[in-house]
Amino acid sequence: MQSVSSTHPSNGNGNGNGHARGRVIELRRVVVTGVGLICSLGLTTEAAWNGILAGKSGSRRITQFDTQDFPTKIAAEVQGFDPRQYLDSKDVKRMARFMQFAIAASDMAIEQSGLKITCCSAERVGVCVGSGVGGLEILEREHSKMLRRGPGRISAFLIPSMIVNLASGFISLRTGARGPNLASATACATGTHSIGDSHRLIQMGQVDAMICGASEAAITPLLVGGFSAMRALSTRNERPEEASRPWDKDRDGFVIGEGAGVLVLEEMEHAKKRGANILAEIVGYAATADAYHFTSVPRDGNGALRAMRNAIQDADIQPAEVQYVNAHATSTGVGDRAESAAIETLFGEHAHSLAVSSIKSMTGHLLGAAGAFAAGVSVLALHNQVVPPTANLDAPGDGCNLDYVSGGARPMPLQHAISNSFGFGGTNASLVFRHYQAGC
Repeated sequence: MQSVSSTHPSNGNGNGNGHARGRVIELRRVVVTGVGLICSLGLTTEAAWNGILAGKSGSRRITQFDTQDFPTKIAAEVQGFDPRQYLDSKDVKRMARFMQFAIAASDMAIEQSGLKITCCSAERVGVCVGSGVGGLEILEREHSKMLRRGPGRISAFLIPSMIVNLASGFISLRTGARGPNLASATACATGTHSIGDSHRLIQMGQVDAMICGASEAAITPLLVGGFSAMRALSTRNERPEEASRPWDKDRDGFVIGEGAGVLVLEEMEHAKKRGANILAEIVGYAATADAYHFTSVPRDGNGALRAMRNAIQDADIQPAEVQYVNAHATSTGVGDRAESAAIETLFGEHAHSLAVSSIKSMTGHLLGAAGAFAAGVSVLALHNQVVPPTANLDAPGDGCNLDYVSGGARPMPLQHAISNSFGFGGTNASLVFRHYQAGC
């Protein structure tokens, strides 16, 4: 038996044992029983999933503010969302948009899961829903108000309506979940860390279920202006539906998206006992650091490679047992190429047998919510045995040599899928999901 700490079990499939401080720990298996998704392609999980399978683009001209003076005038906005379908008017007024998305996605995931939180089970259910930047639109609005009208006009709801952890806080309040109440904020790896860390809590026996993921609503003047100043955004303003084009030789930057992804995770026997419909199993998770640069990545994708390698080892499988990689690929020159290099190095000859795709070609880059959304899509891919496509890939650029599923969604047998997320500060995370078959 491998010696491990209480926060790093020997493998991710729940079949091994760990020990910490002299205690033997049986690692429990963790499954997904609910998925909630919101993005520019749809306001429900089904609509978002169907839009992705159809290869539709959610990118369009920005409507949330006047872009006249901005070089980038496009984004993947969530349009038509009415928070009053989920919240009363009083709560809507005191919640930032990212919180509203989080509430809606969590409601969807919980409804699909059928999870009931009672007074007896509440302390065994936790929440971990993060965000990259939180309620930035609230901060911008109140700062502008202060400059125009003075500090006495600042809303009393400024702080609770914008801070990152209040998405988890409101979900806990609504559901009565009294276990861990957490929120990650690790840039574009936020959602993957939220799900991976929640998986660990269940695996180690601290809780029986977690409502986890991330939400983002950051299409604001300040953020678009900031990314534009970095020259990170696409300026394909006249053809926004073609602007997000991961791995394509003509890619010119990413498209900001917004939305949320929330999963309900449960200990396998807990889910089985209540007759839940199990969608997939989480069998591996790993997080690494580049220790290279605060916004860029090493050209060989070393941090990404180690995250995927460690997650595969955590799952106690071989690289050749993976069929699909849901890539982080955002449509930037260095990042797309580095991730492809990491995949080629890690998987060797098998790399060219993998299906590799980027849903950001359709949804845009959801920043902190990207990893949670991708994880939800990976679960649905395994459950439905179909790989989502990569849109807008006309001709792969230099160093992009893999099968990027550019011809539309691809039905195929899937046993394991990897979902990748990488963020500013050199933070990387990978999850391994397994197709669930009853009795296994």
